[in-house]
Amino acid sequence: MRHGVYVREVPTSVLPPATASASLPVVFGTAPIHLSKRDKAPVNEPILCYSYAEAVEALGYNEDWKAYTLCEMMYSHFQLFQQGPVVFINVLDPAKHKKEVSDSSVSLVKGAATINQAGVLLPSLVVKLTSAGQPLVKGTDYVAAFDNDGSIVINRIDGGAITESQTTLTVSYTQLDPTSVTSADVIGGVDASSGSLTGLELVQQVFPRFRLLPGLLLAPGWSQDPVVGAVMKAKSTNINGHFRCMALLDIPTDTVKKYTDAPAWKEQNNYTAETQAVCYPKLKLGDYVFHQSTQLAGVISTVDEKNEGVPYESPSNKPYQATGAVLDDGAEVLLGIDQANYLNGQGIVAPLNFVGGWKCWGNRTAAYPAVTDPVKSFIPVRRMFDWIGNSLILTFWQKVDDPTNKRLVQTVVDSVNIWLNGLQAAGYILGGRVEFLKSENPTTDLMNGTLRFHVFVTPPSPAEEIQFPLEYDPSYLGGLFAA
Repeated sequence: MRHGVYVREVPTSVLPPATASASLPVVFGTAPIHLSKRDKAPVNEPILCYSYAEAVEALGYNEDWKAYTLCEMMYSHFQLFQQGPVVFINVLDPAKHKKEVSDSSVSLVKGAATINQAGVLLPSLVVKLTSAGQPLVKGTDYVAAFDNDGSIVINRIDGGAITESQTTLTVSYTQLDPTSVTSADVIGGVDASSGSLTGLELVQQVFPRFRLLPGLLLAPGWSQDPVVGAVMKAKSTNINGHFRCMALLDIPTDTVKKYTDAPAWKEQNNYTAETQAVCYPKLKLGDYVFHQSTQLAGVISTVDEKNEGVPYESPSNKPYQATGAVLDDGAEVLLGIDQANYLNGQGIVAPLNFVGGWKCWGNRTAAYPAVTDPVKSFIPVRRMFDWIGNSLILTFWQKVDDPTNKRLVQTVVDSVNIWLNGLQAAGYILGGRVEFLKSENPTTDLMNGTLRFHVFVTPPSPAEEIQFPLEYDPSYLGGLFAA
């Protein structure tokens, strides 16, 4: 028996959207982890960094970007574009990418000796008075630390075994060898015995670890390898079995030296996917040289930030942080508007110095010109579809396994329509709606627990060509005469 007044909560009939991160870069490459401040340097581990200082502390920093490719992204994204966060994945493993240096002599001047070699692993350092002598004791006989250039400086300790008259020391150490890293390390895989992931396979761990979805996949210095590019394409279309993002890739500038050869290389190496944005050539800013994909990520993130994270606007005609375009050997490449448009017409993003300084130039994905569907051929439209799809998955995951009834259907339809109406009012889409159509939901599927909600949406295409027809109108000659 119940006697009185009671309250019972019912589920909210409209759900607020859980929007996906559209431009979070996930970057694969090598880092100077011998300079990491962490107790255990990160190897094949996603590292989320919101600032340049965080990245340097976790992964180290060295301006030899050819050896340590992740440092290029650190400098570009955090310092030049003031964007974040970034997920870095270092594949340089000191357990395998190393070389041993034994009994090397260094000069001792005023009680200090410097090892002018990059990548020395400080814990591996062994210091002796002579090659035949016994190892000295760190903290008792000497101290060793990195200087600002990344070299190891050894200082004698008064009262230790190193006397003031000592002029040389003998050192042995393990040195990182970035040159031994191969594209296979970047591609990675799954360890058969432990099940641990390496390389590009680790994109699957980003969302479970950080609750942030990958928005852009990059591997500057590696993405010009066709096998790496193929795997990046595959990963961008199937993250955690549900999500999609865009991969930013480069065409090599050491072998492709003429802009007219870039489209043929792109086609021959299958850089033709709708989830790929392909760049040629490189960029320079003073003495720094960047892969264009690195700065394209900065431009995309900057534009998305301006638009509340909604990726509806193209990165094209937005500023690069550059003073020129170059090949791998440093030769300058100056593309006119006709040459840049030629590359755009082949689905290649190019740098252009035409009006307003150096800018990103190109709206098309790598699928163009073979594919002209605006969803597959325009970068912002492709990204909007990915973002909307990812957001729908995140929002309605909470409704999975709820009873298939009218309340569920109405909740989904009302929630999505309200969200799409808001996007339309803000100018992010031209229009959108969702429908639960009987024709798409046969009885057998409903009995089996499968529901289909058809989303119609139209993001704006970029105004790629604006025309002004000019005509001479003789009727205005009448103004020469008095009224």
